[in-house]
Amino acid sequence: MEKTFVAIKPDGVKRALVGELINRFERKGYKIIGLKLIIPTQELVKEHYKEHIGKPFYPRLLKYFTSGPLVAVALEGINVVSGVRQIVGATNPDKAEVGTIRADYSQVMEQNIVHASDSVESGLREIGIWFKQEEIFENWKNLSQILIEEMQ
Repeated sequence: MEKTFVAIKPDGVKRALVGELINRFERKGYKIIGLKLIIPTQELVKEHYKEHIGKPFYPRLLKYFTSGPLVAVALEGINVVSGVRQIVGATNPDKAEVGTIRADYSQVMEQNIVHASDSVESGLREIGIWFKQEEIFENWKNLSQILIEEMQ
C-alpha cells in the first residue's frame, strides 16, 4: 500500500468544496489515514515547498497557502499517488482533463484548489511535515481493503 498527501487549499475550503473533494478520493476506495483543518504557518509552507524557494512565483504561493485554513489529508491505497494525481488533474486547470478536480473547480493555476504529492517519496515527506505520527491512523481497514483481501 502506498501513502500520499493531499492539501485542499484555502480556496477549496472557502468555497465549501471539502466534502466534495474528499468524497472523490473515498469513492475511488482510498483510505483516509490522516485528516485535519489547519491554518499553516509560513515555516510549515516553506518546508513543504522548499524546492520552490527563490522562484518568481514563490512569494505569491506562500501568501496564498497561508491565507486561510486548508485541509490536510493523508491517504493510503494501491497506486494511490498516481490515482490521486489522475483525480486531481493537471496543475494548470486549462490543461486538466474534464472531470478532474482542477478542471471542474479551478480557473487559474495559482489557485487550483488542491495539492497532491508527485511521488511516493514526496508523499511520505509531506505527510511527515503536516502530521505528527500519533495523528496517522493506519490500523483499520476500509471496504476496498476488505474486498481486495477476500479476492486473494
